[in-house]
Amino acid sequence: MEISTRGKNVTPSSTLAMNAIANQLKAEGKKVVNFGVGEPDFDTPLYIKEAAIHAMLTGLTKYTPVSGLLELRQAICSRFKNDYNLEYKPDEILVSNGAKHAIFNVLQALIDTGDEVIIPSPYWVSYPEMVKLCDGVPVIINADPKNDFKITPSELEKSITEKTKLFILNSPGNPTGTVYTLDELKGLSDILVKHKIYVISDEIYDKLIYDGEKHHSIASINDEIKNLTFIINGVSKTYAMTGWRIGYVAGNKEAIKIMTDIQSHATSNANSIAQYAAMIALQGGEKELSNMVAEFDKRRKYMIEKMEEYGINYVRPKGAFYVMMNIASYKGKSINGELIDSSDKFAELLLKYNGAATVAGSGFGNDNYIRLSYATSLEDIKLGLENINNFINSLR
Repeated sequence: MEISTRGKNVTPSSTLAMNAIANQLKAEGKKVVNFGVGEPDFDTPLYIKEAAIHAMLTGLTKYTPVSGLLELRQAICSRFKNDYNLEYKPDEILVSNGAKHAIFNVLQALIDTGDEVIIPSPYWVSYPEMVKLCDGVPVIINADPKNDFKITPSELEKSITEKTKLFILNSPGNPTGTVYTLDELKGLSDILVKHKIYVISDEIYDKLIYDGEKHHSIASINDEIKNLTFIINGVSKTYAMTGWRIGYVAGNKEAIKIMTDIQSHATSNANSIAQYAAMIALQGGEKELSNMVAEFDKRRKYMIEKMEEYGINYVRPKGAFYVMMNIASYKGKSINGELIDSSDKFAELLLKYNGAATVAGSGFGNDNYIRLSYATSLEDIKLGLENINNFINSLR
């Protein structure tokens, strides 16, 4: 079969691949601690499920506008206003099949062949692949772990060329847990406005923040940067609704219209029942969210304390539910004659010999790290970290 060059150039998602391997091993009866998962291990709150059931029982199962239910888009506008004092109208919102789909719509609408998109590394695995699918060129900035993997305005400006069209910002970040301060965002904003560079601000983890940090949207700094920014968010992480597939983008009205037209020919509207559930989700859930964040923070603190006890190097996360563990010092070592020469090999052998599933940093753009998720039980975290420590101590 003749496959397109575009299709051949896309790399499979390493996070989904590792999760699939872990699940397969579990199905075979093997004990596996899965640190690879990128979703809350909490169930969707009951009030949201009841909203979905009500939608089904009352016949709310038909097509909706491509851009999403008006009531849902109004609820999204209210959330932006209440949380970040950002003013958006419903025609500046597009509801999509998850935040990933929302990002892809933005790229489809903005990127022409050869346009460059600046992406800080470590990055979420899908960013560069989606850029390539739009015939764009990913330009990677290697962020310094000593700066919590946050890039500086000077690093950003040095990467800008006459072909630069877009910058992707992710705060709180996956896989790093990085959270940019307001002053740091202002510095980046000045550069982006100066060069008229569009911004995808992926804020899907905006409610999962620790250590007294606060999330700031870059669009809230001033009207100039707001006009260049497309905010991505959804209900997956905040409301434990990953499988419901509801994400959204807020931005310039004309661009949102183009994205809506694109989506109309790709998927049409997002699932109607899930839209009704998402609308209700956005109107409540404070107690459930507070409990979830408190539990994540408890696990985060245990994980980093234990890593320090074991002498494992890491970068302290302040958001999301991931820790980046440094494995550079283990390269060149081996176990049972098998050499570790990359993060992929480290993750492969760790799973093979000690039953802990992680995600190699190579997929995130930094081969000196692996990603551990604490979106799993404290019991599994304790066992998994013991397994990692035993694995490290067995290396020669």
